[in-house]
Amino acid sequence: MSQSIYDLSVKRGSEEVPLSKYKDKVLLIVNTASQCGFTPQYKGLQETYEKLNPKGFEILAFPCNQFGEQEPGTDAEIKTFCERTFMTTFPIFSKLEVNGANTDPLYAHLKKEASGFLGLKDIKWNFTKFLVDKHGKVVKRYAPMTKPEDIEKDIVKLIEKP
Repeated sequence: MSQSIYDLSVKRGSEEVPLSKYKDKVLLIVNTASQCGFTPQYKGLQETYEKLNPKGFEILAFPCNQFGEQEPGTDAEIKTFCERTFMTTFPIFSKLEVNGANTDPLYAHLKKEASGFLGLKDIKWNFTKFLVDKHGKVVKRYAPMTKPEDIEKDIVKLIEKP
């Protein structure tokens, strides 16, 4: 039997957060960066979060510095930047790697379950998004240029699905 997303945990500061905490919620998992052309998507992510979080939706943001070194800050600096600039209230976890020898187990799982363009596994850039249903199944992968608001209809369908 293949591993479930709920078998994994991730870091948020010094805390180990089991993803089972998000069981029965629809998740949008995003690798983020504070100095990227797509950084303004934080605004759309926050708006989507505010609208759909009360209905059983969570955004899990994972800063990553692997693409053009566009996330050089510490976890604390990143969190402060996001809260001050975009008034984010969704969880922003510790910086991690999404590709290569040090790929975080979460991203290894996400890439295995939903490949990208032309079947490629590696994450190509910041703000690649993965939609996960209430049962922990990776449903879809979205390219960095896909805006959060363009994913809302897919999120709502999953929220309404038993």
